[in-house]
Amino acid sequence: MKLTLIVTAIFLSVLALIFFAFKDKLLEPPSDSVSETLEILAPLPEEVKESSGIVALPEQGQFLTHNDAGNKPQLYQLSSEGKIVKTFKLNVPNVDWEDLAKDNKGNLYIADTGNNANKRKELAIYKTSLNNPSKAEAIRFTYEDQEEYPPSKKEMNFDCEAIFWHDGSLYLISKDRGRKETAKIYQLPDQPGNYKAKLLGSHKLQTQITGASISPEADKVALVSNEKLHLFRNVDDPAAFYKGDYKEIDLSGTGQTEAVDFIDANTLIMTSESGSLYQYKLSPP
Repeated sequence: MKLTLIVTAIFLSVLALIFFAFKDKLLEPPSDSVSETLEILAPLPEEVKESSGIVALPEQGQFLTHNDAGNKPQLYQLSSEGKIVKTFKLNVPNVDWEDLAKDNKGNLYIADTGNNANKRKELAIYKTSLNNPSKAEAIRFTYEDQEEYPPSKKEMNFDCEAIFWHDGSLYLISKDRGRKETAKIYQLPDQPGNYKAKLLGSHKLQTQITGASISPEADKVALVSNEKLHLFRNVDDPAAFYKGDYKEIDLSGTGQTEAVDFIDANTLIMTSESGSLYQYKLSPP
């Protein structure tokens, strides 16, 4: 019996020595892991304290943004240091600009889709370009499933602060002001005209979406809400992106995140109501 106890004690002592000798190696993450990181790039300038949309201009290492309701109908080109490089004036009203998207031909889409009271019937997305920003054409629409203006309080889900473009279509994600839980996804053509936005589906995120973007390869969609990033990976069909692999990422400290865009496949740029420009690096899936 004594011999057994002695052998056991020696064995446990050896295990303990091995653990403490190699604990750093045993406890460290795999060598190929990459941490996701949030970085504050710069404060936004005074002229853009209510940024609500952003697109990256990767070739210049710069960004475009705009203010929301009650501000001038202007786009601001910013450096990564948050300095205004150029201002573009548009000849269309800013009733409630809420997001900004771009296509693969250099066209820009300004979403005048803010609809807090859910009673607007003159919703529009303005199509323009930096080559001729004063020439903006309107994509006007209403929602195919909205029958009352406004609907009952619980059914107030016809506000929109998030859009992205893909392959000739614009995708709109609703901001649920009723139950504050369900994001509806709508589709519109990217050509000027008058339309009914087609309802494609919905997804419960238990929050209110305030910005959206699709990756250059169209295999990831990012949505933002209050201090949250909602990432959908392995997207097969952007029209049904919510069926992709989902991950919610905490952005504590950013406040109300208002806008997001992909700079490249794994880098996002964001703005917030706190008046800051953020960059977020995604880890590999």
